[in-house]
Amino acid sequence: MKILHIVKTSDGADWAAAQAAELTKLGAEVHVALPSSSGRVVPKWARAGATFHVVPTDLPIRKPAAYPSIATKISELVSSLRPDLIHSHFFGSTILLRLALGRSHPIPRVFQVPGPLHLEHRLWRTLDLKTAGPRDCWIASSRCILSHYQTAGVESRRLFLSYYGTTIQDFPRTGLLRARFGIPPNTKIVGNANFIYPPKWFLGQTIGLKAHEDVIDALASVVRARQDVMGVLVGGTFAGSKWYEEKLNRRALQKGSGRILMPGYVPMEDIRKMWPDFDVAVHVPTSENCGGVVEPLLASVPTIAGRVGGLPEVVIDEITGKLVPIRQPESLSRAILNVLDNPGQYRRLATSGNSLIQTMFNVERTASEIFKIYAHLLDNSKAQPSHFDSEAFARSLAPKLSLTNSQAS
Repeated sequence: MKILHIVKTSDGADWAAAQAAELTKLGAEVHVALPSSSGRVVPKWARAGATFHVVPTDLPIRKPAAYPSIATKISELVSSLRPDLIHSHFFGSTILLRLALGRSHPIPRVFQVPGPLHLEHRLWRTLDLKTAGPRDCWIASSRCILSHYQTAGVESRRLFLSYYGTTIQDFPRTGLLRARFGIPPNTKIVGNANFIYPPKWFLGQTIGLKAHEDVIDALASVVRARQDVMGVLVGGTFAGSKWYEEKLNRRALQKGSGRILMPGYVPMEDIRKMWPDFDVAVHVPTSENCGGVVEPLLASVPTIAGRVGGLPEVVIDEITGKLVPIRQPESLSRAILNVLDNPGQYRRLATSGNSLIQTMFNVERTASEIFKIYAHLLDNSKAQPSHFDSEAFARSLAPKLSLTNSQAS
């Protein structure tokens, strides 16, 4: 089984490389098209056992004159490699692939959809649907995404569900966050770790995708109400968007009176060491799949998430965490204070969340689903995997966790 993955970045999409490593173990011959032979994630693709090919892999929206050359390179790669199936991971890469090969190309193509953002806007949703040919299928990486395609009228036989997996690991408490920023041990830390995305005016956005403005406003109310709390928002932006990061820094300084820290970019390996120092994680973006809550729950941090996209599939209200409406800083600040006032209750929910994550996003499990989807697409007599039900799984954990807690006491 020869599979060609199309990925638009050599610096990101760790999850696609982690998936490829497991697919290789299962017997797939994995190839990947990347835009550069150098990049942060290229070594991970190499360790995954993938053969990589350097070609442009994203739709050149800002340089349309480059499209014919890019399309030719994609078409030539597919013709020479002759994969059994093509697996794309990004919207732009998927549209480029379809336009380059044509709607009626005989090789099956599957688009594993990483997020719902393009489906929330009619133009981009229509482009996705209209460029798909008879051999195109979709793997939704959340039930939210699956629902978007079902509502759009896509046949169920062309829709699959598989969450993007991650390597499950321990998050030992190192004290790195407190040590690096001089935060006393008796101070409660509330915040998150996100890239900072500036508003996209062409999508009608007035604030950034991760709603840092709303989080800052909510934290400002919290630090006024409690002197033992500090907000920490880890993460930086991209080279051309420093103006937006600086704007957010000014907002945090003005509203938080120095008690909302925005330290900028921190390497991922350090962020993993920092998560256990948080007392509450908050993630209330305007659009999201399941990202931003997996890591804090793996660190067993009480987590508050916005009721948007795929987040309620992970942060299940009062089962694995707490949900709040998005774009309502007042509701978020009340939720933060509630969690801080009831640490034992929300630590127990975080423990349930940890157990859910270890199964739901275990890359060995998710890659096995993907392998079975491949097998089904190449031979319809082979069964496709059943859909993982996160809420049913989380509810089944409650009695087991209660028993474990009572035995420990």
